[in-house]
Amino acid sequence: QVQLVESGGGSVQAGASLRLSCAASGGTFSSYAMGWFRQAPGKGREFVAGISEYSQTTHYADSVKDRFTISRNYDEKTLSLQMNSLKPEDTAVYYCAARMWGLSTAQSQYPFWGQGTQVTVSL
Repeated sequence: QVQLVESGGGSVQAGASLRLSCAASGGTFSSYAMGWFRQAPGKGREFVAGISEYSQTTHYADSVKDRFTISRNYDEKTLSLQMNSLKPEDTAVYYCAARMWGLSTAQSQYPFWGQGTQVTVSL
């Protein structure tokens, strides 16, 4: 069973960049498809980006396409989310999640979650 710990959140101004990381332990890292989700205040959790077990497939929400990049490092067992050109509407708690049997955009399909890291973007 995999355990996930996010880091890298913070407070930045619009237009800035941040890089989130998610460290995985337990289980076999390459057995899991990984995803980033976020939850803004008063809103439901939404899919941001996902990457398949061997990085052959990535998928992004339309709202972050061309600004965010998801990647994973198998030696370090980490998942990353490079976020560029941040906007105030990107403000949310960001979660990484893991599942077996392929990439999914549905949060209900992910049994393993980190505790989240706060990203705040101000004008």
